[in-house]
Amino acid sequence: MTGLIPAPATWRDVDSAGGFVIDEATVIDAGPGTEATAGWLRGVLGAATGLALPPGAGDDGETIRLRVQSEDAGHLGPEGYKLYVNGDDITIHGGGPAGVFWGAQTLRQLLGPDAFRRAPVAPGRQWLVPGTFVEDTPRFRWRGLMLDVARHFMPKDGVLRYLDLMAAHKLNVFHFHLTDDQGWRVEIKRYPKLTETGSWRARTKFGHRASPLWEEKPHGGYYTQDDIREIVAYAAERHISVVPEIDVPGHSQAAIAAYPELGNTDVVDTTSLTVWDNWGISLNVLAPTDNTLRFYEGVFEELLELFPSEFIHIGGDECAKEQWRQSPLVQARIAELGLADEDELQSWFIGHFDKWLSARGRRLIGWDEILEGGLAEGAAVSSWRGYAAGIAAARAGHDVVMCPEQQVYLDYRQDAGADEPVPIAYVRTLEDVYRFEPVPPELTPEEAAHVLGAQANVWTEVMEDQARVDYQTFPRLAAFAEVAWSPLPAPAERDFADFERRMTAHYRRLDALGVGYRPPTGPLPWQRRPGVLGRPIEGPPPNK
Repeated sequence: MTGLIPAPATWRDVDSAGGFVIDEATVIDAGPGTEATAGWLRGVLGAATGLALPPGAGDDGETIRLRVQSEDAGHLGPEGYKLYVNGDDITIHGGGPAGVFWGAQTLRQLLGPDAFRRAPVAPGRQWLVPGTFVEDTPRFRWRGLMLDVARHFMPKDGVLRYLDLMAAHKLNVFHFHLTDDQGWRVEIKRYPKLTETGSWRARTKFGHRASPLWEEKPHGGYYTQDDIREIVAYAAERHISVVPEIDVPGHSQAAIAAYPELGNTDVVDTTSLTVWDNWGISLNVLAPTDNTLRFYEGVFEELLELFPSEFIHIGGDECAKEQWRQSPLVQARIAELGLADEDELQSWFIGHFDKWLSARGRRLIGWDEILEGGLAEGAAVSSWRGYAAGIAAARAGHDVVMCPEQQVYLDYRQDAGADEPVPIAYVRTLEDVYRFEPVPPELTPEEAAHVLGAQANVWTEVMEDQARVDYQTFPRLAAFAEVAWSPLPAPAERDFADFERRMTAHYRRLDALGVGYRPPTGPLPWQRRPGVLGRPIEGPPPNK
């Protein structure tokens, strides 16, 4: 299969007298709706080959033709495509503009690893595309990557780079985890202290929270609203939707440090709080007051102008209830609302924003704790603690994104070896991720239709820089991408040996892209973190 990743639904060789050669005479003929893909293809292939690839009608051959679906292209769906390469031309038909773009990504892979470079390494070489027919469409509409930039900030250029890496793997949802106890990363103009105070912490724990090591210097950063607009536009050009996450009512110490009135002031001196410098779950959570609701409505009003996505993620996970139990004001609020307990209070809190977002044409999605105390009407669930919550939500008629920690948390260690840097939780190998199945077999077809897709999550507590993010994310993201895109058989029947064979070519693409992935033979010396304490968990993870 010429090393294509993710594997296409249908592929075959075409007898075309040697294939198609891209050279000085080659033009790109972009039909209506494909102009953006033509610009992208001209940019990346022009940089790698040194060829101009100008626009042209291509009447005399030597043409790369891009077309949104016509009658002879069949019913591909908006992200499906057909790619046909013969000796005269290359044609990509897409079911929609996104399909044309994914077909162009496949064409780039067919050209070989050097097509992923930013400048020619062998001027004058022949760029041959073998005679090929591919017909392809994704299995899931949600093929996501969550990147946590709250624990360790990733500068804007790094985020743009990860959008390119997602696009190269046909992933289409970027879950942008922007706030947490350890940092607030997005400019909100009506609340400037969120970034003035909330985006910086005085120091950082190095390793797991049990580690005695600290990096004794300030850490932080944030994205301006223009940065966000640039990121969203860059993603849209690559047919990636950006789903922002603003975590409420837990994981909010950075916001409380900036605006102490948001916290439970009757049980803790919130004016003494700082942006948290440790990992774990902070007990400092939002107070369920009208003031807090109005504050976050103001936050979301600005976010909706920045992010056009269908979904807005509100977190909702790991909300410690201790302060709520101790607070007379919170207990009075529970009584006032006629709620049974703190779980129902959290459900009420989430339900408020579900209604607020729905009234503005958006959909709320949250981590599976939003099921506690009753699931907000219309909300979708990111099922992270295993499959059980996702199954329950789907059976109740709610949409689900499957991202169980035991399967697709890429901060989890990749091997049991002593050289694995800052080992966290269970071992999740490349093969383990390849055998992940997003749809639980116990769901009926009607229930399974609520599984929007799957998402791999990258939490960055122990990833201090881009190199560490690369190491934890790759090559496992390539396996995840195939699970989310390709029509694979049941997990036990998947041909991992064939996937490994195709990865030999894909490693060279990652090399050309400058990705610091974990080599199959184990970490390189500079990828190790000797003496930095992690939190390994022995044995296989529970599969439930």
